[in-house]
Amino acid sequence: MIISGRVRASWWRKEGHNLAISDVEEILKEKPEVLVVGTGYSGLMKVQPEVVAQLKKGGTEVIIDRTERACEIFNEFSRSKNAAAALHLTC
Repeated sequence: MIISGRVRASWWRKEGHNLAISDVEEILKEKPEVLVVGTGYSGLMKVQPEVVAQLKKGGTEVIIDRTERACEIFNEFSRSKNAAAALHLTC
């Protein structure tokens, strides 16, 4: 997880291939303009619809893509916006 310029290398999800609300509580509190979610090399991680809905409700744009592309997108956005990333690094 990357949020407010900090890398949280120890970030893990409750369920490895499923991103739930409890996994992004820190991001919800920080209210970034954009959250980029990386779903792994093959895109196996799934994002719960309520995660996207809750973030959008708080004014955060959510972009979901395979992690390689998500890293590129995050790097682009982080130059001009308050961007966060939640990246699944395998699969």
